[in-house]
Amino acid sequence: MAEIPEDVAKLWASLDPSVKAALISSEEANGTNGGAPKKVGNHNQGRRAIQSDGPLMESKLIGGDCFAKREANPSWLKTRTEVYDAVKAKRDEELAAKVPVDIEVALPDGKVLSEDKEGNKYQSWRTSPFDVACTISRGLADNSSVARVTYASYVSDYDLAMDGVGGGDVDGMAEAMEDLSFEEENKSEMTHLWDMTRPLVGNVSKIEFLKFDDDGDAKTTFWHSSAHILGEALEHVFGSRLTIGPPLAGGFYYDSFMGDAESGGALTESDYKIVEQEFQKIVKSKQKFERLVVTKDEALEMFEGNPFKTQIISTKVPDGSRTTVYRCGDLVDLCRGPHLPHTGRVKAFAATRHSATNWLGDTDNDMLQRMYGISFPDKKMLKVWKENQEKAKERDHRRIAAKQDLIMFHDLSAGSAFWLPHGARIYNKLCDFIRSHYWKRGFTEVITPNVYNLDLWNTSGHAQHYKDAMFCFDVEGKEWAMKPMNCPGHCLMFGSKLRSYRDLPIRYADFGVLHRNELSGALSGLTRVRRFQQDDGHIFCREDQIEQEVLGALDFMSSCYKTFGMSYKLELSTRPKKALGELEMWNRAEAALERALNDFAGKGNWKINPEDGAFYGPKIDIKVMDAMDRIHQCATIQLDFQLPIRFNLEYNTGTKENPFARPVIVHRAVLGSVERSFAVLCEHFGGKWPLWLSPRQVMLIPIHADFNDYCQQVRDRLHDEGFYADVDLSKATFSKKVRTAQVDQYNFQLVVGKNEVENGTVNIRTRDNKQEGEKKIDDLVAYLKKLEAEYQ
Repeated sequence: MAEIPEDVAKLWASLDPSVKAALISSEEANGTNGGAPKKVGNHNQGRRAIQSDGPLMESKLIGGDCFAKREANPSWLKTRTEVYDAVKAKRDEELAAKVPVDIEVALPDGKVLSEDKEGNKYQSWRTSPFDVACTISRGLADNSSVARVTYASYVSDYDLAMDGVGGGDVDGMAEAMEDLSFEEENKSEMTHLWDMTRPLVGNVSKIEFLKFDDDGDAKTTFWHSSAHILGEALEHVFGSRLTIGPPLAGGFYYDSFMGDAESGGALTESDYKIVEQEFQKIVKSKQKFERLVVTKDEALEMFEGNPFKTQIISTKVPDGSRTTVYRCGDLVDLCRGPHLPHTGRVKAFAATRHSATNWLGDTDNDMLQRMYGISFPDKKMLKVWKENQEKAKERDHRRIAAKQDLIMFHDLSAGSAFWLPHGARIYNKLCDFIRSHYWKRGFTEVITPNVYNLDLWNTSGHAQHYKDAMFCFDVEGKEWAMKPMNCPGHCLMFGSKLRSYRDLPIRYADFGVLHRNELSGALSGLTRVRRFQQDDGHIFCREDQIEQEVLGALDFMSSCYKTFGMSYKLELSTRPKKALGELEMWNRAEAALERALNDFAGKGNWKINPEDGAFYGPKIDIKVMDAMDRIHQCATIQLDFQLPIRFNLEYNTGTKENPFARPVIVHRAVLGSVERSFAVLCEHFGGKWPLWLSPRQVMLIPIHADFNDYCQQVRDRLHDEGFYADVDLSKATFSKKVRTAQVDQYNFQLVVGKNEVENGTVNIRTRDNKQEGEKKIDDLVAYLKKLEAEYQ
């Protein structure tokens, strides 16, 4: 059995969760990278609670009697506040001992500021981003949620560790950030998201003021602060014992312990109103968000009585280190921030739903109550959001798929879709669409096994770290597994014979069936399944071919999503701190990707995510927007230096000096999971499939039974030409037949009466009830073929 080299194993153990996550599919897309499948907890919250920074927390019942019954404004709120005040007095003494020095702050346009409007010098430990913003305009200060600060240098008496920076993932934010579709602009150690009211601690080479409407990090901050307000409301109304409350890509939630089933603490929809009312009281009071650095012992004292917070502190905060808490009103919460200046910035809030979950995502642990919320800085935004939610419900792929008889699920194969005849038509059309590009773009389609000896996954590295997410079974005393991705099989094919530099690039494409053992609580329609297929492609190329191959992959992606009527954004994720491989190789690869992006999109039309690449190579993240401006990550382009090493892949260079070299693998997908892309397109089109994808293209409607035979003849002709055509031979009225065909989303209804039979024509109506008049059958066929050829 193949073994992982010891140095690789040690490096893997030390990797950050975000780096490990590069091996696996994106959060909601059964992705196509060279990594492993994700292990997902109950209701998608287990990974956040379990795979955060630092050691794993124990799984056991710890809630005990910390919550006996619902109790408004419990006495322990005052006790916690008293501890906070005592610790704050100590930190205030430390701050008073700091020596302010003059500092300079550079704006994004390069202009350098050193004093406010009154001529007062900016100083460390005194001047905040809010003060700097006020120098420009008070409106900018009042409308900025957070600042992104890049320091040129820190003052001599500033220490990151003493300031609680890096004090462990105490709030679940490390994993929460992975789930969001937006990332920090810069992950340099000198760049931080900084509270608007937090004093600066050095000369600033660049300060950016981030607004809710314009920046993802501002939204993250806004919703994170809103989660704290929600937590305060839950404490006030119910006496809930808070656990974690992170922001999401569209809103936030807070998990809290409210006793067992007998305590009567479980949330219901009737609780929403009182929570919303308490939330609004907190907002109106404009409570300041205060950041406070605390030692581990101080934190344990502060949260005594909440076993969930104390477990986080004991496990995640290293002994002798410091972490941070934030206060608003009488809420004190473990948190790394940053936050809004005060609660009054939140102008609109709604409790959206609730659910039961479990501590650390383990069903053997305490049951928690989760409340979701959404908030905005403007009441009009909330109104628009509610309207869009109603539209989203109408467009939900599960609803449309059921209504149009496209797919079904069954408990006897949970997480695996049954593709009904009309659904299979769309599925196959999508695959054929990608295959048509393969033919034009030099891809060779291959077919690989569905099951392998586990030795393959030991070689690739997947078995050692994600075996729990694979379906494994015994074959004649040896362990085998169903494949969760195609790349290791493609490596075997490449390595099966001696390759020459002249052979490269080799472009393999594979629609092989994949299986991933997702937990039942994580399954969701077609967006999270156990059985799926991918338009999986792996390009084995020379290093000097990377740029051209990536450029081709980008053009492939762009062409497809333009056909779907979807826009996209491009992001380059570069070398992480704990990357494998030589630095020079990384630099050359990143430079090649940059050139490809500049050639393809133009400078300034793509974003860089420093240190966010996979540990095995840099990648291009492609985020597509649907008709409702929602972001989806389906397509991907990733470079991989490590699988060729693991599988000892080589090609003959044709030179005597270095006769053999390793290829680079480009992991490439456009749709990603076909199942997920089906769901995305279903909601993008709202079930109104364009003709080329439609499973119901033409319905012939005779206005009298005398014309049934003619309709059947036309239907047979269209069928022979490759179109999906049906005839409504029911006894329903003519208007009912037309309406039924339109509701069923037939692209065209062909009405047939006496004149049409005599003239050898049909009368065309669209599903939007537009009448296009009569056409000869030959003309109709040519018209439909033209629409299909143009992907309309």
